[in-house]
Amino acid sequence: MNPGPRTPQARILDQARPRPQQAGLTLSAKGNILKTLFKLKTLGKAESTIEGTADRLKHLAMFCDLDNPEDVKTFIANKRCGNSHKNGYVKAYSHYVQANDLTWEKPKYKWERKIPKIPTTDAVSKIIASASPKYATIFQLLAESGAMPYELHNITLREIDLEREIISIPGFKGHAARVHKLKPKTVAMLKLYLAKYSENQPFPETEWVGKAFRKYRNRLASKLGDPTIKQIRLYDLRHYFGTMTYHKTKDILYTKQQMGHKKIETTLIYTQLVDFGDEEWAHAVAKTLDDACKLIDAGFEYVTDWENVKIFRKRK
Repeated sequence: MNPGPRTPQARILDQARPRPQQAGLTLSAKGNILKTLFKLKTLGKAESTIEGTADRLKHLAMFCDLDNPEDVKTFIANKRCGNSHKNGYVKAYSHYVQANDLTWEKPKYKWERKIPKIPTTDAVSKIIASASPKYATIFQLLAESGAMPYELHNITLREIDLEREIISIPGFKGHAARVHKLKPKTVAMLKLYLAKYSENQPFPETEWVGKAFRKYRNRLASKLGDPTIKQIRLYDLRHYFGTMTYHKTKDILYTKQQMGHKKIETTLIYTQLVDFGDEEWAHAVAKTLDDACKLIDAGFEYVTDWENVKIFRKRK
């Protein structure tokens, strides 16, 4: 489920190629879509952005004239889907407009971020346990580090330090780069993984990780007769990490740093996902000696170590 890497040109040609149900695309539309994808590639856009743009443009081309912005605008407005999906089509078509010297008045659709459904620790553990050793390691890393699948794919061997038990996660789509301390169990899994997959970028592309996750998840849901497991998405492993990090530390700034968020508003969603009840304690974390001393001066007491930080608390 992880073929060798293709050249950028081959990938773009494959993305521009119509699927069976899209055989009606005109030669003009195919050529202009291809031109758009090459333009995105030269601008350094991520493969996931190029693939998403290709899919949306091919869909638009089946129902309207891509060279007629008003026709496209009308189709998007009447399409039966949420505003977040409509914004996706608007963004994709904006790339097409720029690449093909067109102009249009870009519509704006307001939408609210949905509160994600967080899987239980038990469900996450069962999915990981049901996977092959290769994908069990990948799912374990995603759930433990909060890395996006694309970030994991971009990690190189030099960014994995098994001696110090840390992994450096490169930023992606506005996320900051960060360093994560691994658990001994994960380090052991990773050592076996790297003994077999030793290329410079040892982790597969997002497409293959997603397919594998759905395969093992669906198989487990069927085996246990539990349809709720089938509702868990690959990206929910990142949400799970964010929620558990805040739950264990009660430190929103630390959670923000661990998630790689640039804005605190993005991290605040994880304060809403777990009902902590009426607690009598305020919590904080220290990453350095100076942080610990300041917390002690402020009346906090040391509780325990977690990951690579020390957790303190004091009564409210």
